Amino acid sequence: MTGNDVLKNLSEYNIWANKTMLDVFSSLPEVPANSLRLFSHALNAQAIWIARITGTESPVKVWQEHNLEELKKLHAFASYRIAELVQQADETEFNRLIDYTNSQGNKYSTRVLDILTHAFNHATYHRAQVATDLRKNGHTPPNTDYVTYVRELMGQVY
Repeated sequence: MTGNDVLKNLSEYNIWANKTMLDVFSSLPEVPANSLRLFSHALNAQAIWIARITGTESPVKVWQEHNLEELKKLHAFASYRIAELVQQADETEFNRLIDYTNSQGNKYSTRVLDILTHAFNHATYHRAQVATDLRKNGHTPPNTDYVTYVRELMGQVY
């Protein structure tokens, strides 16, 4: 398995996990405000990284908040577009340095490979925060663990 294969798996897992979270949100009478805020941030970050990698302007700000319908649209863009970037990348692209300025105004230069790895890890971190917030508000959060995703792929869901 190559590094590209690992990132491809993570990009597909990211799509599944984000959709799984949105499915739970859709089942609730009202999504807790902090859950919306945290999940908005997770998807915003993916869109921002996509913009940096592609040299385009980000359609969102880091902590811009979205309602459920806007989150579904952002997921349809960001989760799938970042997977496309992984699919299209070769070793040269993975090692390409991206120069950017973060939201605090600090300048950095980071490899595409590290950006993509970070984006998937960052989303997992914030989905866990959302799960905690959902539980705190009396809701049952989804299990978005990677191994759960793999088990579903293999038909081992009980």
